[in-house]
Amino acid sequence: MISTTHSSIGLSESRHADGRRHMFDLINSLRSTGVQTDIDIPMIAVIGSQSAGKSSLIESISDIMLPRASGTCTRCPTECKLEYSTEPWKCVVSLRFITDEHGQDLGQFRNETFGDPIFDKAKTQDRIRRAQLAILNPSTDFHHFLEAGAADPECNELTFSTNCVSLQISGNNVADLSFCDLPGLIATTRGGTSNDVELVENLVTSYISKPNCIILLTVACETEFDNQRAHRLAQKYDSEGKRTVGVLTKPDRIPTGDEIRWLPFIKNEDEALEHGWFSVKQPDSRAIAAGITWEDARRQEHEYFSSTSPWSSLDVGLRSHLGTAQLVARLSDVLSDLIVKRLPELQEELHDLLEKTEESLRQLPEPPSDEPIAKILQLVGGFSRDLSKHLEGITGGGGLLQKIRPETEQFRKAILESVPDFRPYRNPRNIMNMHGPVEVETSSTKPPPLEPPTFLSNEEPCVTWHGDEHAIYVEEVLKKAQDAITRELPDHLPFVVSSDYISAITAQWDAPTRRLFASVQDMLSLYVRNLVKKHFGKYMHGGLHQQVMLIVANHIKKCAASTSTRLDWLLEVEKRPTTLNSHHYHNYKDRFLDYFHMHQRGGGGDALAAKLKAHRPSNCGPGMPSLLIDFDKQILRAQSALSDLGIRNVDSKDLARLCPANQYEPALNIMATVRAYFQLAYKRFVDYVPMAIDHELILGLNRDGALEETLRAAQGVSRGDEPARGSREETRASDEGAAGADRPSYLNRVVTAISRCLCDC
Repeated sequence: MISTTHSSIGLSESRHADGRRHMFDLINSLRSTGVQTDIDIPMIAVIGSQSAGKSSLIESISDIMLPRASGTCTRCPTECKLEYSTEPWKCVVSLRFITDEHGQDLGQFRNETFGDPIFDKAKTQDRIRRAQLAILNPSTDFHHFLEAGAADPECNELTFSTNCVSLQISGNNVADLSFCDLPGLIATTRGGTSNDVELVENLVTSYISKPNCIILLTVACETEFDNQRAHRLAQKYDSEGKRTVGVLTKPDRIPTGDEIRWLPFIKNEDEALEHGWFSVKQPDSRAIAAGITWEDARRQEHEYFSSTSPWSSLDVGLRSHLGTAQLVARLSDVLSDLIVKRLPELQEELHDLLEKTEESLRQLPEPPSDEPIAKILQLVGGFSRDLSKHLEGITGGGGLLQKIRPETEQFRKAILESVPDFRPYRNPRNIMNMHGPVEVETSSTKPPPLEPPTFLSNEEPCVTWHGDEHAIYVEEVLKKAQDAITRELPDHLPFVVSSDYISAITAQWDAPTRRLFASVQDMLSLYVRNLVKKHFGKYMHGGLHQQVMLIVANHIKKCAASTSTRLDWLLEVEKRPTTLNSHHYHNYKDRFLDYFHMHQRGGGGDALAAKLKAHRPSNCGPGMPSLLIDFDKQILRAQSALSDLGIRNVDSKDLARLCPANQYEPALNIMATVRAYFQLAYKRFVDYVPMAIDHELILGLNRDGALEETLRAAQGVSRGDEPARGSREETRASDEGAAGADRPSYLNRVVTAISRCLCDC
């Protein structure tokens, strides 16, 4: 015979009951705060397919009747907290909201007590039915479903929900146990939506995938085991079976002769689990309709396993796996053992969570002020001062100006790379075309790349052209100049040629300028948004943060529009070449002209003249003629010959004038002109553009407190003005909303609960 206790499940008499009860109270108090979203709290989750007998199992454990007619009991989680008490039996029903009516996470749990405590077990079924309706129709005030004459909706808003009904049951005939009954896994969507199957599976997964969740797997014996989807899901997340407890339901539905197929589960031979398999028998639908009592149901269950083969023939050890009482005892032991094992980790995690929660409390705004306008002025003033400091520049790295500097360097390089690639010799391809078919260029026919001008080495890194894609050859410049001649005198070339080359260069400056401007604007917007969050982030819920963010964004756009106008002006000015810096212009032009002369070698140019102009006499004394280089000797011989003709005091530059005229001299002069002007224009442009952006956009953002005054005006507050009553009320509303009506109290409850739990651990 299987021993049982008809007056109770039998746990309250255990010598470990007091310690177990204390641990369960600890876990239940934690769950009531909603911290299970941050901490993996030990729990039992009841899973199974629809019609697997889960509802009957829950009724046998909790001694209450669940609603059955509409099937809503399987459409949302039902959390049961059972607690032994010397007080009379009592059930408190509450609703736990995790998501809103659109399925969006609320960010914090919302617990709502659903009606007064119930002291009559017969009334629990209707109250739970109404609670489930409230969960499945979230847009309707839940109080409506408590009204006596409230009609059930014709169609529920939701077919399933992640929000749950919570039952807190206590009494002197109640076991110490907590579990959560999850909706049964479904295979079809009859009467629901196309994603119901996935929604239910995801809901079950969200519970059983947690390492500290004990899985109570219900398997109906009237269905082939291989068709049990719940088993496959449990095996997926607990492949070793260390935290799964199996329970076979409806053993009385096994076809005659097939009972032997299920015994290996009870013996833990098939699909072995660390905590084994159990079997329970619950009243059938006729017995339930007839109003069978919980005590009679437990008595009939005991008689069934004691008298029905093959269950009655099992040895004593295996018979301890038959019946609801034995199942609950095992579940209570497993759950309490897990809690004991988890307590040290819980303490550490609770300490961390406590620190985070207290920090969240510190981040909340102060309670609504009696002087909201003064508070607004204080916030805006503090923000304005901090903003000005950052716009002016902060040391230590990470500031706005430090972030912008790489962009300005990229801009400078882009403008420098617009330098024209003038080649003071003829295009090698054209030379080959004159002598026959075009041949592939070789190192002997293709002139080497131009060496950067040495006189620029102390100014900036020079652009080195490795290809000839952008090359402008001397004959091209000459042809362009000749084609432009109209009424000029024979020794004059039109200025329009130089102007066109310069315009082509400055036209390339538009894109880098716009890129720099856009990058700085984006950086500034992001940087200022972070400052707004720093000063007004506590007021997100009341709209003040969003209002300030919008005002600041519009003010940045206004400054950006002004900056864009300035940049347009600068780009327009550079389209017409002009300079009063004649000294540097002529100096650059002379040097570039000599440079182009020097590099005409291989292109038929007058390299000798350039060499003579650049010549510097060797520092050799009169007594050391042997040390004179060959070119110096040649110059000395030429000077001596001229002296014999009576032409004296001739230097190397004078000798250059004796060289034959260079046919490309006009083109070289244009090239030197454009190149010299580029040096002047590029240098001033790479200064003026960043300066304009800095002046108009960055420093202009809060110049003379412009942004601060804009924020004040938006709040109805100006210097020296008395704000309107409406502004006061709006400000107070923002202050109150910012605090989040429930947020501070919720966090304080969490802090209190965690602190108490840490003391009890």
